[in-house]
Amino acid sequence: MTTILDRVPVERITAQAREVHAGKTLMTLVAGLFFVIGWAAFRVVAVVWLAVVWCAVATREGWRESRKAEARRKVSRGS
Repeated sequence: MTTILDRVPVERITAQAREVHAGKTLMTLVAGLFFVIGWAAFRVVAVVWLAVVWCAVATREGWRESRKAEARRKVSRGS
């Protein structure tokens, strides 16, 4: 009868675990964290930029439409 430990390659797992260096692993995790923070910040800035530009264009279009309406009112009054 075989046990679970007989079926699991414990020696291979132990050898691979000893090859992992804590410093390199920690630096990789820190670099990944900075990457994710930078990616998220870029997305936030991109969305904010789009919102600001959209508001500016909407304001400009509203301004243009109001100028057209004002010009039509002046023409209809005969001024």
